[in-house]
Amino acid sequence: MAGQPAPFARFEWMIAWRYLRAKRAEGGVSVMTWISLIGVTLAVFALIAVLSVRSGFRADFVDVILGANAHVTLYQSAEFNETGIVDRRIEDFDAMAERVRQVDGVVRVAPLVKRQVLGSGGERNTLIEVFGISHENLKTVPRVISPEESIGDLERFNEGIAIGWGIARELGVNVGDRMMVTSPNGATTPMGTIPRRNSYEVVYIFKTGRFDIDRVRVYMPFTEAQAFFNREGFADELEVMVEDPDSVGDRNDQLDRDPTHIVSQMIAAGGPRTLSWTWRDSSGAYLRALTVEDNMMFIIMAILVLIATMNIVSGLIMLVKNKGRDIGILRTMGLGEGSVLRVFFICGAFTGVIGTTFGVILGCIFAIYIEQIFLVVDYINFLFSGNRGLWDPEIRRLYTIPSKLELGDVLSAMALSLGLTFTVTIIPAWRAARMNPVEALRYE
Repeated sequence: MAGQPAPFARFEWMIAWRYLRAKRAEGGVSVMTWISLIGVTLAVFALIAVLSVRSGFRADFVDVILGANAHVTLYQSAEFNETGIVDRRIEDFDAMAERVRQVDGVVRVAPLVKRQVLGSGGERNTLIEVFGISHENLKTVPRVISPEESIGDLERFNEGIAIGWGIARELGVNVGDRMMVTSPNGATTPMGTIPRRNSYEVVYIFKTGRFDIDRVRVYMPFTEAQAFFNREGFADELEVMVEDPDSVGDRNDQLDRDPTHIVSQMIAAGGPRTLSWTWRDSSGAYLRALTVEDNMMFIIMAILVLIATMNIVSGLIMLVKNKGRDIGILRTMGLGEGSVLRVFFICGAFTGVIGTTFGVILGCIFAIYIEQIFLVVDYINFLFSGNRGLWDPEIRRLYTIPSKLELGDVLSAMALSLGLTFTVTIIPAWRAARMNPVEALRYE
């Protein structure tokens, strides 16, 4: 209709800005505005902080798992040997490894001898998991060749053993010291099985970044592991690395129904008794738990943002109530319902936009400098309570709090906050627009 102003005209912004700057004597609206702004800021900040830590945990977990463990493990089905003992050993491991290496997408195949035994250093003992592996194959393990921290020389691996950082700390050994390895399955005598013991020089200490790996992992030269564990001429399993770890899937993929699947091809190349175990099989339950936790945390934080935006509704309801006379006058002067609605919508939306902006800034700063922030918090906690710190790697299996700031998480937080803000603002703004000017001015 001719004469109607364009939506969100300049005068609508001027009126809204005047209302946002209302003094305490005019109903305390400015106080409610500040409360709403702070509430939205803190809610968005908390949402981004949680999302960044969540993404950091997942990325760090997957990175360490893929960097220190096999993507696919191939082993043999059990059978009874001539002595009646269950046997899974791989006799032609070199030929089997070569056949698996020919599968498209496979980048590395390493025969292993793997055992859980007792490690000793001085008067200290701990359970360790020995990986018998060749020097050439060990140098292709990402988290060993390029760890977070390391001591010693990996080139001397054939002269000793490489151990995790946690084992070194638990046993009190360093590079150059000797560590005793004890296996319960030693030589068989008329008196029974005698445990086998041998000491090895520690030539390399590594920290993968995951405490439960550094706490038990020991690498031993392949031929030495064969001799020590009575596996001469055999391997226990093949450790396979692929170009795309996500392509291996898990057992829910029904590999037998898809012979073109990369794991199905590995099994076919391995032989009739070959079985597989992927990194998703071993860590899939944890990843699914992380996904469920991620979804629940997002819902909980979304509720927090919704509660914060409800403060905007309270402030707008108070504003509409205090500005009833102004609304009546504006409507009498010819201001349409749409203009009144947009004025009060701008009041609420402006608070939400500013609060969201400040929240995004604070959340990004927290995600980027989370380690420095927790160092300060730990120091303060130590000064006042004497505790060792808020983050114990022995409990959480990680040395630090991981954080990964992703654009998608930031955009999700912004979209959620602005969407809720704009939605809840419509209700009080619509009530202001529907106010009867005669009723508003009756008692003025």
